[in-house]
Amino acid sequence: MKYTHLPNTDIKVSKVCLGTMTFGEQNTESDAHAQLDYAIENGINFIDTAEMYPIAAREATLGLTEKYIGTWLKKTGKRDDLVIATKIAGPNRGMEYIRQPLDFSKKAIHEAVNHSLKNLQTDYIDLYQMHWPERVMNMFGQRGIATLDEQWQPNFKEVLEVYDGLIKEGKIRHIGVSNENPYGLMKFLNESEKNTLPRIATIQNPYSLLNRLFEVGLSEIAMREQVGLMAYSPLAFSFLSGKHLNGLQPTSRLGLFPQFTRYSSENCKNATVLYNEVARAHGLTLTQLALAFVNQQKFVMATIIGATTMEQLKENIAAFEVVLTPEIIAEINQIQAIYPDPAP
Repeated sequence: MKYTHLPNTDIKVSKVCLGTMTFGEQNTESDAHAQLDYAIENGINFIDTAEMYPIAAREATLGLTEKYIGTWLKKTGKRDDLVIATKIAGPNRGMEYIRQPLDFSKKAIHEAVNHSLKNLQTDYIDLYQMHWPERVMNMFGQRGIATLDEQWQPNFKEVLEVYDGLIKEGKIRHIGVSNENPYGLMKFLNESEKNTLPRIATIQNPYSLLNRLFEVGLSEIAMREQVGLMAYSPLAFSFLSGKHLNGLQPTSRLGLFPQFTRYSSENCKNATVLYNEVARAHGLTLTQLALAFVNQQKFVMATIIGATTMEQLKENIAAFEVVLTPEIIAEINQIQAIYPDPAP
């Protein structure tokens, strides 16, 4: 296992981060504990979760993912060996059952942090992230933005001040954003610098062979400003595992939750076929090709992997031993030129 650091900190994190959004929906508590055991045994010390998990999100299962991690932490006593990241849900997603108000006000952030601490059975959160912006903008399948959210007023400084207080209380250590764009990330960074407030350490956005939009704008910010990308969906909801090449598997995540259509376009299918041909030509699986590609990008701090079975988890972790040659990267880029980012 290779390691790096949360930017501008002495916190060491594994380059592979265990994603947990299936805990509580597709995975039982015992499944979750087994995955955590295996991940830690194989050098992973970085765990990512969220208050709204598991996925697909619904009121009946709200918080189960954090709770399963919490019972494992209590059972094993390994809390101080790990770096745990979780997220506060923002508005605009039809999840009013989580809390009112569902925003980034001081009241909402304090309530969310305290609830996550209770669920996780811990006194502190290493990395606390905003799951998506307060403002309505382009995310989750929307490639661009045509109109501005006039109902939202910029509050970057006020949000950072709330986190400053929580850091001083010792409840969180560092902060990050997720599903953010260049405007939001730079505004947070500028307000932090101007007002000596906590600095955004990470950004958790989608990045895969089927979605390389992070390279446009955000990659330069990440490298110049030292903000680490936590790349999620590197296998595109299992599409890049190759399991759907001969048709959608009914028991898979995409089969169980047909509302997630981000990777279901014809261009995604066509590109995946071509990526699979590249992998086979070089003696690799499609999973190895996809995960190795993400892992090799300079702006990627860690790659988030998730699995519903131990077999998948083992295959995913092992894939990070693969290093792609310049020849393979060139072939990947040729396909990207034909089907540029088919899953925004």
